[in-house]
Amino acid sequence: MKHSDTQQSPLSQLSPDAHQQPLPTSLQNTLDIIKRTTGFSDDMIVRQLFIGEAAKQSVAIVYIEGLVNKADITNTLLEPIMGLLTDQVEENIEKTTDYLKQYCLTIGNVEEIKKFATLYSALFNGSAIILVDGLAIALATNIKDAKDRPVMEPATESVIRGPRESFTETLRTNTALLRRKIKNPNLWIQTKIIGSVTQTDVAVIHINGIANEKIVQEVLDRLNQIDIDGILEGGYIESLIQDTQFSLFPTMYTSERPDVIAGELLEGKVAIMVDGTPFVLIVPSLITSFLQSSEDYYSNAIVTSLIRLLRIAAILISLVAPAFYVAVTTFHQEMLPTPLLISIASQREGIPFPAVIEALLMELAFEVLREAGLRMPRTIGPAVSIVGTLVIGEAAVTAGIVSAVTVIIVALTAICSFIFPSYGLSNSVRVLRFPFILLAGGFGLYGVMIGILALVLHLCSLRSFGIPYMSPFAPLILEDQKDAVLLFPRKFLTKRPRLVNQTNTTRASQYKKTYKR
Repeated sequence: MKHSDTQQSPLSQLSPDAHQQPLPTSLQNTLDIIKRTTGFSDDMIVRQLFIGEAAKQSVAIVYIEGLVNKADITNTLLEPIMGLLTDQVEENIEKTTDYLKQYCLTIGNVEEIKKFATLYSALFNGSAIILVDGLAIALATNIKDAKDRPVMEPATESVIRGPRESFTETLRTNTALLRRKIKNPNLWIQTKIIGSVTQTDVAVIHINGIANEKIVQEVLDRLNQIDIDGILEGGYIESLIQDTQFSLFPTMYTSERPDVIAGELLEGKVAIMVDGTPFVLIVPSLITSFLQSSEDYYSNAIVTSLIRLLRIAAILISLVAPAFYVAVTTFHQEMLPTPLLISIASQREGIPFPAVIEALLMELAFEVLREAGLRMPRTIGPAVSIVGTLVIGEAAVTAGIVSAVTVIIVALTAICSFIFPSYGLSNSVRVLRFPFILLAGGFGLYGVMIGILALVLHLCSLRSFGIPYMSPFAPLILEDQKDAVLLFPRKFLTKRPRLVNQTNTTRASQYKKTYKR
């Protein structure tokens, strides 16, 4: 009989009721159900053995090729089990699993399984399943083959001073990196399985005694309410549990740096790790998290404060510089000095488009070039984007389509947009730049001010797991201003963010000794 004649519908095999059935005592029946459920997949290996002095007791080892270590299969399972010649496994079948665990298997982690759902979960997570004929209990031995990407330098959060390691796509590697930073038993990790088809491991991490228990429970409740067939990246989780679905601004902070996640956990926040992605989610997230870099805390506080001011100024330039240029050149020429106004007017002579169309065209061209540079092969992407920008800009000015000052404004805006520590906030500003240009083209500086007011009101209305997004600016919390725009020396940072953590707000009660020279 062909496989296609006996294979059942995959949807019927994935039904929760079927998976919750207990294992049958017949080994052959169990193997038949497993084979049908997995569609007789070629990568599922079944190795049947006979143990005992008379070699009458049947045992099967089931595993997925590529997920387990073949050397461990031979050394820790096949050889010990095939050497099991005692007659105890034939006289008392019920004690076979106990005998295997206590006297035969040399591997450390052995788990008993009684249901198909647990069996499939262990099987596809890199365990080898041991089935014994006559018993409705299976043994799962974790011999996963660790084929994951090595720990490398972060690709999106590079620093000059600081750790050079980043998370990988393997959940347990990521939790180990975090354990190296926080060597404390109060670092609690709760793992959940989300996705009826993908069965993705999602870990909720917090420091017990520091994190707000209400926020931790809220995270768990929202995760429990997720009903989806698959989770492939943390973005799935982010879109399903965030407070608002209709905002350009990210309300959950993401990072691939263990030191950043450790620092956020020490402030009382909660981390969400998803197996298969190096980016970890942090909740609740405030606007200050997206404006700060991990390197800020490794450098001199005064220098860091100046850099933060420069960073905020660059972000504002990136947001409103094109709109301000359009408003001034279209409606408010009297605000410019006469020599500058004459210079701009002479450059715009013969340009067929108004300033608003100029700005929109150049901004759109730059965004297209940036996206092309990101999607093209890494070896030629930067070269294409740089050469394309120079050629298109120079050709557009020479052809009289846009003025040179417009190219300068767009180039300045582009340079300032690269200063963002967070890629998520950078995307929000990129999108908002276009409505600001339209408001400036229609209403001048009045339109720009209306846009800024609407933006501030929107930011003040946002919440991240119940915490105001604009905290500590709105509401104003003076104690938290020590690490908002400016950064005070570490000696003065004795309190955790007040709204995030209301149970254990003190980092250190006092510094007992002041070093002087």
